[in-house]
Formats: sequence, C-alpha cells, structure tokens
Amino acid sequence: MRTNKYYLAAFSAFFLWGFFSLALKPIHAYPSLDILFYRVFFSVITMVLINVFFRRNVIRQNWNHFKSMPLKQQKSTVALTLGGGVFLSSNWFVYIYVMNHVSVNAASLAYLICPILTTVFAFFMLKERLTKWQWIAVGISVFSCILLSFNHFKDIFYSLITAATYALYLVSQRKNSDLDKFLSLTIQLVFTALILLPFYPTYSGPIPTEPLFYTCLLMIVVFFTIIPLFLNLYALKGINSSAVGIMIYINPIINFLMAIFYYHEQVSTLQLFSYFLIMISIVVFNERILFSRKSKSIPTEIDGVK
Repeated sequence: MRTNKYYLAAFSAFFLWGFFSLALKPIHAYPSLDILFYRVFFSVITMVLINVFFRRNVIRQNWNHFKSMPLKQQKSTVALTLGGGVFLSSNWFVYIYVMNHVSVNAASLAYLICPILTTVFAFFMLKERLTKWQWIAVGISVFSCILLSFNHFKDIFYSLITAATYALYLVSQRKNSDLDKFLSLTIQLVFTALILLPFYPTYSGPIPTEPLFYTCLLMIVVFFTIIPLFLNLYALKGINSSAVGIMIYINPIINFLMAIFYYHEQVSTLQLFSYFLIMISIVVFNERILFSRKSKSIPTEIDGVK
C-alpha cells in the first residue's frame, strides 16, 4: 500500500525512542535540564549545518514556494511551524519538571495517555474519522491507563499536561504540510533554542568535560532527536494524527521490556496485564492496515487521508 512507508516511519520513530535510556542512563548524574539544553543546542547546530551545506536548493525552493503562497496561507504556515516549536519546547520543559519534581511514574504515564489525547484532539480539531474498531482500541487504551494509574491518582494531572503538549504538537503538524519536513523541523528547533537560551545562564551547571557526556549527547542528538522527529513529521504527511499517536505506545512497551530484561526491574502482574492490553489496542486500532491484504481491492483513501 502507498501508506506503508508512512506507517514504517512512525513505527521507526517510536521504536528508536524506546531505547532512549541507553544514551541517558550513562549520564544520569548530570542535571536533566543541562541534558535538555545541550540536546536542543547541539541538534540545532547539526541541522543548520546540514541545511546550509547540503540542502541549499531545498531552502531556496521552499522560500520561493512560501513567497508564492497567498498571505493567509503564509500566516497559517508560520503559525503552525512556530506553534509546533512552542508545543515541542513546552513538552520537553514539562517532561523535565515532572520527571524531577513529581515522579518518574507520572512521566511514564504521560506516554500512555498521549495516544488517547492525540486521537481525541484529532477527532475534534481535524475531524479525522475513526472506525468502530478504532474507538474500541481507544477504550482499551483508556482502561489500561486507568489500571496503571492505581495508587498514583495525583500523577494523572501532571501526566495529562505532559501528554497534551505532545498530542497538540502531533495534531498541529498534521496540518503543516506546506514546507519541507526537515526544514520545518530545523525552524522549530531553532525557535525552541531561542526560547531556551535565556534560561541557560541561570539554570545550567558547569560545562561538562567528560568525553562520555559528549558521546552520549551525540547519540541523543542524532538517534533520539533528529532522526525520530523527522520520521515523525514524515509519517504525518501520509497518515492521520490518530494513527501516528497510537504508535507512541511502542515507546513505553520497549521501555517496559527493557526494564524487565535489561535493567532487571521488578514489575507487578497488574502492569504486565495493562501492557498486554495496550499491545492489543495497537493491533485493534490498526486492523484495517494489518489485515487489509485479505481484501483484493485496497482503498486509496484511509481515514480521510489520500
């Protein structure tokens, strides 16, 4: 199918993010905010250099395309691009705050709530249609998150804020299709860096000197920021926000499996059951894609996306 490459891009993005801990754990002694600062700043430097030295024609073409747009479309493109940067920086800020000042459980729960909020936002804001089976999948997801939130009800509020910022990022970028995705992501990260820059002198610690920090930072910038964010935006070109949003579950599932088999953390039977339900919800939500080969005539339009 024509949409397979977009589903593969979304899957690959969240699959990569699932292994984020491999780069974060070795530098856990550094303040989380410092890691955030350097992650954003180094990502911006890398992406700007790539665009300047290897993608000048793309920049020129996009600039000419932007100038040829009607004024209303130009304003919409600017608002969606910069708005995406605001949602992205807000998500990273809130996530760090929740991780450091609320609980790790609340931060993890946010990734489980995010697909549900993405689906709901897309339904009301983008009028994305959902099938009966997809609504059933949302219901299963809600139930599994409720199970995981037992004894952690105070965390739900903070998890909702964290999840909502990223869900809004996904939904807003679904409509932002007028610029090259890599260039759009560069602009968003530059804008995010400008938002973070005033906070750097006050809230940053001493400049790291250990080679390990910069080795891990390189992995974070390339494999856990630039590549997955680009894949995420690319996926939104061909499939709707709800389908991309439901793929977020791949991230916590991988984290959960790594916690058991790699970090040897103890988990409860309730957690195992909840994650099993989440895996079922992913299959149910994407049943049209997973089982469409049974049909000889494959539709050219899926959930309103041609």
